[in-house]
Amino acid sequence: MSYCLAIQTKLGLVFASDSRTNAGLDQANVATKLTTFVKPGERVYVLLTSGGLSLSQSVLAVLHGEYGAGKGLAGAATMYEAARIVGDAVRTVSSRDREHLEKDGIAFNVNFIIGGQIGTQPHELYMIYPQGNPLRATPESPFLQIGESKYGRPILDRAVRYDTTSLEQATKLALISLDSTMRSNLTVGPPVDLVVYHANELKVRQQMRLGADDPQLMMIRTQWEQELRAASQRLPEVKFPEA
Repeated sequence: MSYCLAIQTKLGLVFASDSRTNAGLDQANVATKLTTFVKPGERVYVLLTSGGLSLSQSVLAVLHGEYGAGKGLAGAATMYEAARIVGDAVRTVSSRDREHLEKDGIAFNVNFIIGGQIGTQPHELYMIYPQGNPLRATPESPFLQIGESKYGRPILDRAVRYDTTSLEQATKLALISLDSTMRSNLTVGPPVDLVVYHANELKVRQQMRLGADDPQLMMIRTQWEQELRAASQRLPEVKFPEA
């Protein structure tokens, strides 16, 4: 299982993902689920992926091959076109593998998020479904999730606002959302990959990986839990009707 999310604000984009691919009693494997395609000064894409690892690797191989040849994402005129290019790569892999997977009772399951900016156009954020069709984030729905999304969604629903959330706030909310998911589901786990893209910079200057014992991640986790407990104590008393 995976959990990846991306937040869009008027100031830019925040991307975060876990890295766990499977978790058992004696082994937990990890793999990067965040990929960047950057041509400084011209275009920036950040991709997140969840689902079958072999499928996501195949889709990324198609995208990297096209990009290296100056095609695909390298030549997309708009972010919508870039999202469609990712969808086409998903369909290419689907045409090769879906029949064989489903014959053995394995679902063709791969999802992508792509966000970024091309030239002077606005930064945008899209989710691509296993069928290859895209969904765009909007100011009214300014974040997208793939994978194990239910545990980390409430904080995003309550706190993320396109017009007023700063990138620093969005980064903290993304980490809290991921940490909440890791706390409730052992199939989602560190390291956490994080990218913050500032609108109109056309480069990635803030990217890092946080391990399970990273001081920043541990501090955010500890303080968030303390603040939740303190806030619950300050809530109004629940008064029951007298019998």
